[in-house]
Amino acid sequence: MRIEADIKLGFKDVMIRPKRSTLRSRSEVSLLRDFSFRNTSHAWEGIPIIAANMDTVGTFEMARALGSKRLLTAIHKHYTLDEWDQFVTTADPDLLNYVAVSTGTGEADAEKIDQLFQKHSQLKTLCIDVANGYSEHFVSFVKKMRDKYPDHQIWAGNVVTGEMVEELLLAGADVIKVGIGPGSVCTTRVKTGVGYPQLSAIIECADAAHGLGGQIIADGGCKIPGDIAKAFGAGADFVMLGGMFAGHDESGGETIEIDGKKFRQFYGMSSKTAMNKYAGGVANYRASEGKTVTIPYRGPVENTVQDILGSLRSTCTYVGAPRLKELTKRTTFIRVQEQHNRIFE
Repeated sequence: MRIEADIKLGFKDVMIRPKRSTLRSRSEVSLLRDFSFRNTSHAWEGIPIIAANMDTVGTFEMARALGSKRLLTAIHKHYTLDEWDQFVTTADPDLLNYVAVSTGTGEADAEKIDQLFQKHSQLKTLCIDVANGYSEHFVSFVKKMRDKYPDHQIWAGNVVTGEMVEELLLAGADVIKVGIGPGSVCTTRVKTGVGYPQLSAIIECADAAHGLGGQIIADGGCKIPGDIAKAFGAGADFVMLGGMFAGHDESGGETIEIDGKKFRQFYGMSSKTAMNKYAGGVANYRASEGKTVTIPYRGPVENTVQDILGSLRSTCTYVGAPRLKELTKRTTFIRVQEQHNRIFE
């Protein structure tokens, strides 16, 4: 046993200090990024915000809505091959540049991915997603996928430490998903005591990834648009959102009416709800590590996207960053004990 004494920080612990700016308007800010990747010739341009691969967020409907704005969607892994066929054959070809195919690491997962990629070569991004990215089995699966799909962009995670980021990049991943326990419907920290404050995880993992020519996705912990700005300021190349994209017309989940008001169901993919739906219940050797909640119905996601992007442009004007790429270079974090006035909450 050992104790690391330096304090690790979450989004609530800091704010971004404003700086002099030559920008006159938010309209002068470009949020587009273009990336090339470490292990593939595949290149990408767009706004690097991703809808999470949860079945109450990462839907085909969400992909169509976000893709039209050049944002990404990690499609959840529970769609059937027939459903994928229908989506791909009816989608605008450009839309598929903003879609990632999610998979686990089981034999059935690998077989399904193989069938999908053989049939639809237009799909070029694979998201290998597990709760715990520290196992040797996971690293081996990443190597196997890289050998099998040399031209595909591979996302892999989740991890929160620099040495594991480096190992996964060297195993063949291009982009590493960073985050253990920060999600709004994740209870891993409560059930296991394991985790890492998300802002510090982003800073440390971005440093490790960029040193090897890789990128990271900050996955989880964003509650408000300001948190997204902090994630980019800390060095994240992409930011993945779950709860902020839940509850919309394009989100999955049941619509529930309570006292005449509409709500949508939202749950973690390690929750009892998800395991009852896809795995026949919680296995006797594990515990549920996710919540199931109802959130107010929020209408079309377009309104939320506009709010997020407008807020992010505003952050850039406060620090003088004409492009999103420059935000991290212009960011100075200050430690705080108070974020905002809560009197009317």
